[in-house]
Amino acid sequence: MRNEKTKILVEGAAMVALATVLSFIRVFKLPWGGSITLLSMLPIVLFSIRRGVKSGLVVSFVYALVQFGQGVMDGLFGWGLTPGMLVACILLDYLGAFFVLGLAGMFRKKDIVGWIAGIFVAVGLRFVFHFLSGVVIWGSFGELWSGFSTDNTWLYSFLYNGCYMLPEMIFTMIGAIVLLKTPQTKRFLMND
Repeated sequence: MRNEKTKILVEGAAMVALATVLSFIRVFKLPWGGSITLLSMLPIVLFSIRRGVKSGLVVSFVYALVQFGQGVMDGLFGWGLTPGMLVACILLDYLGAFFVLGLAGMFRKKDIVGWIAGIFVAVGLRFVFHFLSGVVIWGSFGELWSGFSTDNTWLYSFLYNGCYMLPEMIFTMIGAIVLLKTPQTKRFLMND
């Protein structure tokens, strides 16, 4: 039993480290903020699929803390937010948004269709957290790209966050499908 807990701990730490390294590899950085990374969510969602939601949420919380640390290094405290808005930003854009990735294992017993559904739900919830942050905290509106501007905060936040979260979701799902279609990965994920 103790050996199994150690194994889970080591796997979780390795997945957080891998996800963190991948989050620094930006495939595309959007001009108004946000970026598409090289499958940075994939290690966390695969861990959740392998070990279940409980362990997945623990690892995703650690990953959320690491992402918060990256946000601090990127100047989070210099963004001019009031103390209340800063706390809301930390809760929505960091802790909540990355914590929900641990839910990817919710349908893990349903084979590949369930795994993909779990990834869809988890990454979709991450989008919801960023979307709400855009509406509640940032209240953003304006020009997203040349020729398109809006004063509708809801639409702006939806489009702004959708421009990087939708590709992130698609790439994560494609990466998962490629890995999950290989017999070795499938055996590894289901070997408790």
